Amino acid sequence: MAQRRLVVIGGDAAGMSAASRARRLKDPGQLTITAFERGRFASYSACGIPYWAGGVVDGPDALIARTPEAHRERGIDLRMRTEVTDIDVAGQRVRARDLTSGREAWHGFDDLVVATGARPVRPPLEGIDAPGVYGVQTLDDGQALLDGLRQAPGAPGRRAVVIGAGYIGVEMAEALRRREYEVTVLERSAQPMSTLDPDMGALVREAMSGMGIDVVTDTAVTGIRTGRDGRVAAVATDDREFPADVVVLGLGVRPETGLADAAGLPLGESGGLLTDLAMRVRGHDNIWAGGDCVEVLDLVSGRTRHVALGTHANKHGQVIGTNVGGGYATFPGVVGTAVSKVCDLEIARTGLLEAQATAVGLRFVTATIESTSRAGYYPQARPMTVKMLAERGTGRLLGVQIVGREGAAKRVDVAAVALTARMTVDHMTALDLGYAPPFSPVWDPILVAARKASATVAEG
Repeated sequence: MAQRRLVVIGGDAAGMSAASRARRLKDPGQLTITAFERGRFASYSACGIPYWAGGVVDGPDALIARTPEAHRERGIDLRMRTEVTDIDVAGQRVRARDLTSGREAWHGFDDLVVATGARPVRPPLEGIDAPGVYGVQTLDDGQALLDGLRQAPGAPGRRAVVIGAGYIGVEMAEALRRREYEVTVLERSAQPMSTLDPDMGALVREAMSGMGIDVVTDTAVTGIRTGRDGRVAAVATDDREFPADVVVLGLGVRPETGLADAAGLPLGESGGLLTDLAMRVRGHDNIWAGGDCVEVLDLVSGRTRHVALGTHANKHGQVIGTNVGGGYATFPGVVGTAVSKVCDLEIARTGLLEAQATAVGLRFVTATIESTSRAGYYPQARPMTVKMLAERGTGRLLGVQIVGREGAAKRVDVAAVALTARMTVDHMTALDLGYAPPFSPVWDPILVAARKASATVAEG
């Protein structure tokens, strides 16, 4: 059998999972693997960056799952600080530039994996590139932020502004509070956490305010003001300025697909690459894609969407590596599960929000309940709010959101399984969930919400 050539663009979760899985299935005599990573780190946990920034975990080494040297020892030619600048689909080759030397060369492939990840949203505002303004997407970004925090004025009175109140925004707000900064979060929407319905986002805002974080909503940033030294000094909005020694961008991410687009590969509505269930790029038998640069099937809405999560990226890589290595695997889709925290507040969601359900033409009912993480009489029982969406008529579960304290977030996993199984809320009320006073009330909060949703469906 002729030796095949696998080229991987991107050295993080999806790319290196694909390379590692393919290597386990094919030895170097059957398959050569060359991977290109433009950054200084590979195979790392970007999700850990806010906790590194907040001093909760060590970094960057602690966030690295496998070093470039370890990959090379396993027969993967991983080339760091090397950027792929062109994909020649017809010629089955990519052009790569060594960012240190500037040298460029073409590399042929039989199979290509595109795992270019996502890029932070960075609006074209005046001063957005000033020293002291940071995105948070890669370990290089995290290192730059930590270096910047060390250069900022000493406590007390240090001021930080976080632009955007999504997952990264609220996590970075906590990290900066841990660093004894006075933190202001600016959000364009009516409530923080647009990944929740506004009524649930309001609970997050209330809790953040109680932690000493100033949350300013319905506010559009118009520019970044700098001081005489050129560093950031304030963030401007339509009606005022917020002094800042440090600014962190938490505006979300977009698929990094400029390279793929230039090569003529198919993109979806959100700009992510479109693949089949085997993670093969549509219309191309030997080009694969995974991770934050792709769109995936939403099992609840039936449409594709962009979901940037490391859990999915690693699964994509495993699927791709299996298929490249001669096996067969598929990635069926997602239900949109995500969890986060800010200080001791836990935030979780899965399935569709009200606006998303409306956008795909679903008619639904909602049920919101208040409960506790443990039996009410048990010490340290903490409150939580659970909101459930169910399809009107059928009662099919459509989505769940949870905001609470310790013990709240991971309850969303029950709902994620129910969504994947296309269960109705009536069926959920009979789920045999574990009970003991230290872990839940007699009726778990998920079951209480399902009972209320089921009753609402029955009422029509």
